Amino acid sequence: MAISSAFSIFATCLVLGFLVTMPIGGESIGVCYGRLGNNLPQPGDVVALYKSKNIGSMRLYDPYDAALQALKGSNIELILDVPSNGDNSDLQRLASDSSAANDWVKNNIVSYWPDVKFKYIAVGNEVIPEKENLMQYVQPAMQNIYNALSSYGLQDQIKVSTSVSFGVVDSTSPPSNGVLASAAQASMVPIIQFLSKTGAPLLVNVYPYFSYIYSNGQINIDYALFTSPGVVVNDGSLNYQNLFDAMVDALYYALEKSGGSNVGIVVSESGWPSAGGDAASIENAQTYNQNLINHVGQGTPKRPGAIEAYIFAMFNENNKGPEEREKHFGLFYPDQSAVYPINF
Repeated sequence: MAISSAFSIFATCLVLGFLVTMPIGGESIGVCYGRLGNNLPQPGDVVALYKSKNIGSMRLYDPYDAALQALKGSNIELILDVPSNGDNSDLQRLASDSSAANDWVKNNIVSYWPDVKFKYIAVGNEVIPEKENLMQYVQPAMQNIYNALSSYGLQDQIKVSTSVSFGVVDSTSPPSNGVLASAAQASMVPIIQFLSKTGAPLLVNVYPYFSYIYSNGQINIDYALFTSPGVVVNDGSLNYQNLFDAMVDALYYALEKSGGSNVGIVVSESGWPSAGGDAASIENAQTYNQNLINHVGQGTPKRPGAIEAYIFAMFNENNKGPEEREKHFGLFYPDQSAVYPINF
């Protein structure tokens, strides 16, 4: 979850007053399994917890063998990331070497398939527009991963995409003004063309929380928490009662303006911290995440119908940072007790 370069965009979005929407029901709401903690449960226990809470989808940020082994036969659908963090990034190698992409798919996908239900491969997390030195490699790496999947006949079962920061969107007030940010355009256009051709969605991390806290008071917390009693933003014939929907629809407009009118959106991260920062409380975190679960089946004003979304994150992670709030996005403590009640 990287948010630094998206703050100013979030603030702009706030002025707009966004409405967001996500999927409802166990099959359309997933939870991200972050592992930046030194006290987390064993993967087998984690998978058992997902199943006991009827969480049908997981996002895993790297091909961690113990987690993939635990997922075998679980029927949990999976987003698996190609790591993109600093020196650990595989993007440049996968972009420039098709044999490396073939090996990656063979070792991390084919060797577990079909016992593990891979749904999406996310080629990098928030590389665009956060990591200028890596952005050029995302689309070529996506293409090579797709070609490798095709060699095994898996290109239709497992979709290849990338997970981007909401900072890819600019001019978001109102949502119909949404366009690609200038810093993201050169990298995003070929990605949008790839997604349009292959039928894969764009994965996007959407955080009304950050939009709210960086809005300088221009966004009401009820709008961010799905608790506004009425319409907050009118955009032509569309009415917005929550910030989540407005953010998602701003991105849909931006995609349309860039040739991606047939590209769907999967919200690959969204959440609210329960401690450690402005408006970070157990009450607010519970309100946001439960309302998100309850809301996503409706879709957005622009795109009715369930949206697939993933809550960040399963556990509080004590090695995340640098801000204290980063450690407190979990639904569960490392001992597997609930931070607050939540119903999937």
